Amino acid sequence: MTYGSQSMALPLRRVLMRRPGDSLISAKAEEWHYGPGFDGAKAVAQFGVFANHVEASGAEVMWLEDDGDGLADAMFTHDPSLMTDRGAVILRMGKPGRMKEPALHKAAYTSAGIPILGEIEAPGTVEGGDCIWVDGKTLAVGRGVRTNQAGIEQLGAILEPLGVTVLGYDLPFGNGEEACLHLMSVMSPLDEKLGLVFAPMLPFGFWKLLKDTGYKLLEAPREEFDASNGLNLNVLPLTPGNVIMVDGFPKTRALMENAGCKVTVFDADALCIPCEGGPTCLTRPVWRTAATGE
Repeated sequence: MTYGSQSMALPLRRVLMRRPGDSLISAKAEEWHYGPGFDGAKAVAQFGVFANHVEASGAEVMWLEDDGDGLADAMFTHDPSLMTDRGAVILRMGKPGRMKEPALHKAAYTSAGIPILGEIEAPGTVEGGDCIWVDGKTLAVGRGVRTNQAGIEQLGAILEPLGVTVLGYDLPFGNGEEACLHLMSVMSPLDEKLGLVFAPMLPFGFWKLLKDTGYKLLEAPREEFDASNGLNLNVLPLTPGNVIMVDGFPKTRALMENAGCKVTVFDADALCIPCEGGPTCLTRPVWRTAATGE
């Protein structure tokens, strides 16, 4: 079995990614809420460097290709679906321009023979960036501009037969309903019980759950959180404690390295910072496991 993931940090064995192309190069920044510094061609090149790091880790990449469908945000494959140990859940996007993306994931999973456990239906919305596996039986979900209560309830019903408890936590309004603020905008797992957080915007109930379940929390500096629009916090574990982050935020990097993490960086000033999505957002883990064949 080459799928299954109810962990945020076990070794990444298989991942769904979309190689950006014409849809990103021709994207109009104002339509996609992309900020200053967005450069489509440069962003495509920076994605290529990031993808090389992922492939160098040994992870198999299931590629979705940009065929000019106009879905600029579809490179952020973390959001349209969620993987469990028993198969995928097809989510429903909270950003109107992204509503066609879940169908791309459903087709990819069906082609790969990966079971579909269920789908979030209107009026529910859930985006993958709002979902964090606290442990193998507990999924925390942020309730905010991208994920609503109806979606959380549907997700809970889909995952209940797996013995998974889904817990919803209110997110702050942040920079408004047009901006992207996910639960993973304020917390990134680095290891099974180690997380990077921006404490001032962390839901208190979620913070208490993490502390009660034995997490050590590294508090990212405010100045780098503000300067990066939160992207200093968007960190992808390839294996426990071996992570990729956006370059340019040395205090956040040092914080993780001092906690024993190995940190790889890549330039993303045209890709991640203006487009409001980092290394985690650019990947949908399909299979994480401690050892191949387990």
